[in-house]
Amino acid sequence: MALDAVVERCIKNGPVPVMARLALARALDPQWIDELFEQHSERQYTRELLFSTQVDLMSVVAVGMRPSLHAAAKAAMAKGDLPVSIAALYDKVNRTEPGLVRALVAGSAERLSPVIEAMDGEPAASVPGYRLRILDGNHLAASEKRLKPLRGFRGTALPGQSLVVYDPDLGMVVDVLPCEDGHTQERALMGPLLAAARPGELWLADRNFSTRAILSGWHQRGSSFLVREHAANPNPRPLGKPKKIGRIDTGTVYEQAVAIDDETGTCIILRRIELHLDNPSEDGDTVIRLLSNVSAAKLSALELARLYRRRWRIESMFQRLESVLQSEISALGHPRAALLAFGCAIVAYNVLALISRAITVQHQLDTTKIEISPYYLADEIQGTYRGMMLMTEPSQWQPYEQLSARALAKTLLRIAAHANPAALRSHPRGPKVRAKRAYVSRGEAQRHVATARVLKDGKIQ
Repeated sequence: MALDAVVERCIKNGPVPVMARLALARALDPQWIDELFEQHSERQYTRELLFSTQVDLMSVVAVGMRPSLHAAAKAAMAKGDLPVSIAALYDKVNRTEPGLVRALVAGSAERLSPVIEAMDGEPAASVPGYRLRILDGNHLAASEKRLKPLRGFRGTALPGQSLVVYDPDLGMVVDVLPCEDGHTQERALMGPLLAAARPGELWLADRNFSTRAILSGWHQRGSSFLVREHAANPNPRPLGKPKKIGRIDTGTVYEQAVAIDDETGTCIILRRIELHLDNPSEDGDTVIRLLSNVSAAKLSALELARLYRRRWRIESMFQRLESVLQSEISALGHPRAALLAFGCAIVAYNVLALISRAITVQHQLDTTKIEISPYYLADEIQGTYRGMMLMTEPSQWQPYEQLSARALAKTLLRIAAHANPAALRSHPRGPKVRAKRAYVSRGEAQRHVATARVLKDGKIQ
């Protein structure tokens, strides 16, 4: 299907915003979002303001095309696209139920993943035979204290947190569990995620999730796991002495059989993988212990030790969410509004992952060291998206908003041919040189110099 002539000109001059428009239409189809609201809302109801309108406005802010929800709402009102007052919009957003945020993120990922699979078949699995799931918690940054009960409080106000499930093979967040209480222990939120676990999944998590209930829960659901062992939990029983297996690039690996009992008293045999580090970690740890129910026939102890070291991927994903997208809007102090903003930012991140994959496949970047940067993708979108939408009419996009996953994949690949990977590539920094800072007096710490004089003299006097 040939795109409209005006859209074709946009493709040649700025393909990334066009790809973003088509991908967002797939991820955030208004009809689907409103149906999702009817299925998952518990107490909220629709009168004049649709849930799809709230998500659309919040997504505009998350991508950076508007500086705030208030600015996005004013622009929508000027075009006649907001049927209620700004106060009514905020009132509705502040009541958005966390279950709706989870359904929005998980549902949009389900809508986008078939498009990625249609581009080049099933993405190569990081661990053959498993669907990798990386689990981590994310506490939202402190918000401005605009709410009346918080005024005058000199401390920090936390608007909430989330458990995030990341699929590194798709490069997308596939599930999120929002929580309004920023002080709730992360492991106490695991119930819904354990219920959603499936056979064939391999879950990676840090020691905060190393409890008897969580590990046995995954095991009972038929899922596999690789979790760093907590010093006190789940305190497994050794079934033998550790055996030296070999080395990886950071240390020596040992393996030991251990056991835990689930809530019914059934014994579960696990493998304890010990990595004795050549150099202590930043926390001063010299030994990292991992627990897993993966059989040695499927993954060796060395493979499991190397796999856990790759957990940083989700940490870098959180960093990109904060630096590339407005995932945490400090002005939204109400927990439910902050969680909706975070959920919309995750959907936007998944859209960027889809665009990145299309460019990678079209230009065959998998065989090179070039990696597409979400920062430059977002910069392209922020710079030209609004101008592109001013040049086009909604009717020009309608034929392409109902494309099948395969048809959309072909269209995105064709558009990606006009992208310049060299202008969008990431430039990873080298490893940081860690230098210990010795104690200095207050007077020394408060000294100041004129940079121009230091550069002129070549030294600090």
